[in-house]
Amino acid sequence: MFIDNYNLENLKNEAERLVFDEIKTQLESFPEGEICTCNECVIDIAAITLNTVKPFYRHSLLGTLYALEALNIDEEYAQSIRAAVAQAIEKVRKNPAHS
Repeated sequence: MFIDNYNLENLKNEAERLVFDEIKTQLESFPEGEICTCNECVIDIAAITLNTVKPFYRHSLLGTLYALEALNIDEEYAQSIRAAVAQAIEKVRKNPAHS
């Protein structure tokens, strides 16, 4: 199989970490009970957001250091993540998968 021929263990999308941190921040800003934070809803929010934002892949330790530095500097990218998370939260809030 193709994937068995390559070590893809270090291939990571650094956007995931930023998205997860932003989801946590934004969900904590809602009054308790205003938005569902069950596993299904949070996973839906993450999936919607990650399908919206530009991925930021790296594949080595040096790539990790570069990616983290670049992401810390790029305010436009951070703002796009904040906006995408807010939109995903609103979408899931209006249409939770479990109801």
